[in-house]
Amino acid sequence: MKQIYFDHAATTPLRPEVIEVMHQAMIAHFGNPSSTHQFGRQAKSGVEQARKTIAAQLGAHPSEIIFTSGGTEADNMIIYGSVRDLGVQRVITTAIEHHAVLHPLEDLRDRGLIELVFLSIDDSGNPDLNQLTALLTQESTKTLVSLMHVNNEIGTLLDVSRVAQICRDNNALFHSDTVQSIGHFTWNLQEIPIDFLTAAAHKFHGPKGVGFAFIRKKHPIKPLISGGAQERGFRAGTESVHSILGMEKAFVLAYQNLEQEKDYISGLKKYFIDQLKSRIPGVQFNGACSDPEKSTYTVLNVSLPLTTDQSLMMLFQLDMQGIACSKGSACQSGSTHASHVLTELRYDTARAANAIRFSLAHTNQTDEIDYTIDQLCALMAQ
Repeated sequence: MKQIYFDHAATTPLRPEVIEVMHQAMIAHFGNPSSTHQFGRQAKSGVEQARKTIAAQLGAHPSEIIFTSGGTEADNMIIYGSVRDLGVQRVITTAIEHHAVLHPLEDLRDRGLIELVFLSIDDSGNPDLNQLTALLTQESTKTLVSLMHVNNEIGTLLDVSRVAQICRDNNALFHSDTVQSIGHFTWNLQEIPIDFLTAAAHKFHGPKGVGFAFIRKKHPIKPLISGGAQERGFRAGTESVHSILGMEKAFVLAYQNLEQEKDYISGLKKYFIDQLKSRIPGVQFNGACSDPEKSTYTVLNVSLPLTTDQSLMMLFQLDMQGIACSKGSACQSGSTHASHVLTELRYDTARAANAIRFSLAHTNQTDEIDYTIDQLCALMAQ
């Protein structure tokens, strides 16, 4: 039986070069980076070089890169810190953000610490930026705008440069969850006036359990985790040196290979779309995922013309045929409820229930797409 992995938006396999770097780091860089002896200094040097590497690629200062356990911690650090330390009283977002953003915002709202405002979105998941501008110009309340760059379920792209400028023009802070886009899109933070962004290594073929936050120097956020002076006082806890060095290697390779792999994966996605249209009448493409100008090249979210019984068993049956895909975010894969993203897009119940997300990487091939569509057709014929 074939083993086909179409769930790269959930996590990606480590590149062999990353595994080798991590293996060597666990042998040679086992010292505590906070120790002053040679073993600690060697580990500290590796961590600081990784920080410089990432900062240089993003157009940031090394002091603006804070290593975390991943995107969720980074989002929480920024959101809670903005309210506690920067005087934010209002947050503007959408209802289709990742729960790593929505849940802390709802917590702050429920405790009476912020006003939480949701922008209207169209049926592709694009926020109403005219509404955003109006909200920011109508009053001077200290505001954080939090909008993700790439939606993790439907792949819709946000015009971050435009949003950043709107926020800058109106003295608002701008945070973007960029977990699905770091390593897949280029950034120049010297040109884009964004205040905060977040990343997770396992989304660009690095290890799980490590990521980073970009926090612009002029925003003195206090640590979310206390107990030590690591990460220049931003985040207590002994650094996972081998994970950070693995992330650095994955990050470097992602950008070295970016254009070549982007072209290849874009071709795979177009082929997937063309084959679905040709072989499955009635297939629907969710969000803007079938438009290469308005969505990421890595995510394809489709709804199939299924019966209720077929819908309930589709992912299980695909898995039995060796095909890994998902209905949406891996963080809520155990939920029996429809995706909050598709629900907010006001799709009918059947369309939301019949949605499947295929997410692609450079490791996929066209014959895997052919096999997957063969299996879909066979299952739908039962």
